This record gives sequence, C-alpha cells and structure tokens, in this order.
Amino acid sequence: MTLDRLDVQILNLLQEDASMPLRALAERVHSSVATCQRRINQLKADGVLIRQVAIVDRMRVGRALTAFVSVELDRQNNALLRAFEKRMAAEADVMACYEVSGEFDFMLIVNSTSMDAYHAFTRRVFSSNNNVRNFKSNFAMNCSKFETKIALDEPSD
Repeated sequence: MTLDRLDVQILNLLQEDASMPLRALAERVHSSVATCQRRINQLKADGVLIRQVAIVDRMRVGRALTAFVSVELDRQNNALLRAFEKRMAAEADVMACYEVSGEFDFMLIVNSTSMDAYHAFTRRVFSSNNNVRNFKSNFAMNCSKFETKIALDEPSD
C-alpha cells in the first residue's frame, strides 16, 4: 500500500493526539472533514491504523518496574512459537513481544508493580511447562525517552 501526502499528514497528527477533533484535523491538513473521515476509515480497513489509545504514565499508576526479558524456548516449531506468542498476548504485564534473531527467540517488555510481582510472573510464565528453556531479565533504571509515534516522511511529488 502506498500512502499519499494526506494519509501521512493524518497519521502523523493522529499519532501526536488521537483525540484531536475531526474538524481540527481537517483544518490542519487543509482538507474536508468528510475526506479525512473517509481516509481514516480506509487506513483502519487497510490495517495501517491499528487502534487509537491513551498513553498512561506507568509511574503514576504504580507500575514502576520495567524489565526487558530475553526468552529462549526449549523446542521450536511453528506451532510452539505461535503458542508462546498467544500466551504472551494474553499476559497483561507483557507490553511488547518480539520474535528476534540471535541467541534468544523472543524479547519481551514487561511492566510490573514490584519485584515480587515480577518474580511471581516469571515463575508462572517461564516454567518448563510453557516450553521456556532460559530467560534473562534486564531492568530499566531510568527512561529518558518513550515514544509510540512512527515518524512518517511525506512523499515527494
């Protein structure tokens, strides 16, 4: 799918503030409200715009512990990889799950309320019953940048 200038402008603005009223969005991109609504609906239908969400400050809601977890599975085949991904998708503490190359099979970002809660999570999720051979945790000491926006360059004409 090729995004045109209007699509890119809409996506960049929505990534900064998804609650922006449609009329304000249309004014910012110099288009009509109907055109913007049609484009947004098409971007959703095409799977480009996945969802619009609010970003919560993890510290202010008591979720101060962030761990980057490398996971090595005991056995690998398509079904076992998909089963692990499905299990991670169901875990509320797992913020992201990436299948990666290298020594480990997956990289997770896990957010938890405390070290005790994280420990309980690892015992429950990374047991041999779940096909996990090994995992390695690295804990965030500070977060100087957290961004969800994918910066899109407007196409040149």
